[in-house]
Amino acid sequence: MEKRRIADILRNGQPDETVTVEGWVRTKRELKGFAFMEVNDGSFLANLQVVINQDFPDYEALLKQLNIGAAVKVSGVLAASQGKGQRIELQPESIAIVGDSDPETYPLQKKRHSFEFLRSIGHLRSRTNTLGAVFRVRNACSNAIHHFFQDRGFLWIHTPLITTNDCEGAGELFSVTSLPLEKIPQTQAGKVDYEKDFFGKPAYLTVSGQLEAEAMALAFSNVYTFGPTFRAENSNTSRHLAEFWMVEPEMAFCDLQGNMDLAEAFLKFIFKYVLDTCPEDIEFFNKRIDKTVLKTAENIINNDFERITYTEAIALLEKSDRQFTYPVEWGLDLQSEHERYLAEELFQKPAIVTDYPVGIKAFYMRLNEDEKTVAAMDVIAPKIGEIIGGSQREERLDVLERRIQAAEMPLEELWWYRDLRRYGSVPHAGFGLGFERVVQFMTGMGNIRDVIPFPRTPLNAEF
Repeated sequence: MEKRRIADILRNGQPDETVTVEGWVRTKRELKGFAFMEVNDGSFLANLQVVINQDFPDYEALLKQLNIGAAVKVSGVLAASQGKGQRIELQPESIAIVGDSDPETYPLQKKRHSFEFLRSIGHLRSRTNTLGAVFRVRNACSNAIHHFFQDRGFLWIHTPLITTNDCEGAGELFSVTSLPLEKIPQTQAGKVDYEKDFFGKPAYLTVSGQLEAEAMALAFSNVYTFGPTFRAENSNTSRHLAEFWMVEPEMAFCDLQGNMDLAEAFLKFIFKYVLDTCPEDIEFFNKRIDKTVLKTAENIINNDFERITYTEAIALLEKSDRQFTYPVEWGLDLQSEHERYLAEELFQKPAIVTDYPVGIKAFYMRLNEDEKTVAAMDVIAPKIGEIIGGSQREERLDVLERRIQAAEMPLEELWWYRDLRRYGSVPHAGFGLGFERVVQFMTGMGNIRDVIPFPRTPLNAEF
């Protein structure tokens, strides 16, 4: 018999087709004369119902083994379902127990489990409806990202995970070393002797592939990175991870306007792709997790994003009657509460804020003619605030060197980055999207730890 995925059967299966499915038992109900078993293989939110009549060989012994969590292989004939809630069901001709499950110790039972509890069993939590839906959406979002850029001729670049640069300047980096921690070699001055380390200098896990992507963009015009990044920020909030994935396109011959256009088109594309690819999962989130999930997605897809400068945003915030926790003042960064007020209440749709003060943005962002602001942009959205951050990059060598020195960063360590402005420099731009944040936004999940399979957070590196 043909082996088929349950998603295909539930969408396209027809009565009298013979099929084989392999998956895990989600539920079992015994009634007089027959039993219902529901099987899920991870391909679909709903389960496939298997109806087992009492005349099935070794019926009683079989039922004792068909416990929740057991792996099974079922072959049989599809039939129109007589019950409510499903279109089609499977009448088995053979059932093989592939892997047993102990009903006394299996931690996932037919009841609601808290997300906090599920994090403690991260090796099993993806078998639940909610986490299964999360990771199907995550997969679809990943595909959408590649489709978007590949269809536009972008080259996918694998930037290094080990770096000697802190492009964000925040200093929250994980060190990478081969030195024996129980006896670290020191110089005569009592400092770590990095000359004896693997790379001969301090090295870290990267927080961004942007600088390397810029180098590649100045050879291939349009590139993007999509991979893991790391930040050693000791934060236990629902918005922070120590290991997370970033999407970072870089475009040569591109200014701030082109950067904004691409970011808006990008968000619209991935949201529509996920809605088209995972309608059942999105509907589940809309019903069970956050009743505004569909509305939020449609708001992004169907609206032109508002575009305002930082200065205009500050003026609007100052005019509002809202009492904010954080101060509103030109020169201070916008906080999440400010961004959400603008997007949720004032504009009621996503917005792009541009031209931030020099003092609150990174050294590589292009200095505007007023020399008070830089050609930066943040895309802010209802319910989440900033979702994309980017800028036109500084392509003028003299200005870049001045900015590096103002940031008290050593020029010599960025010699190669400065070379990019020396040999064939062009206007170029790019942005970064935190992948987990957009998946969290799409699904309405309250904690970012529940949209990555195995979260890495302070004091937590299980599984």
